Amino acid sequence: MAKTAADCTTMADIRENIDRIDRALMALFAERWSFIGRAAEIKAGLDIPADVPERVKEVRDNARRNAGALGLDGAFYEEIWARLINHAIVHEKTLLGEK
Repeated sequence: MAKTAADCTTMADIRENIDRIDRALMALFAERWSFIGRAAEIKAGLDIPADVPERVKEVRDNARRNAGALGLDGAFYEEIWARLINHAIVHEKTLLGEK
């Protein structure tokens, strides 16, 4: 059952809720990934390369800012997003036939 951290009284409660959140995060990552594939389709029709440095910077900056706004370590989450972005670019390059 979904609980807040403050409502958890046992490690079993904590673990159950962390696992629940991890499943929800994976569902969000899967949804995000669906947009990556669609982006490659749209980019192909517009002759836009997989790697658009201005957009990469924008997404990384957003990650840092969004994390900070929630009291999280912005630098840490920016690095996670950098890995997500790099993985997406590699995938888009493959789909677009770029080297």
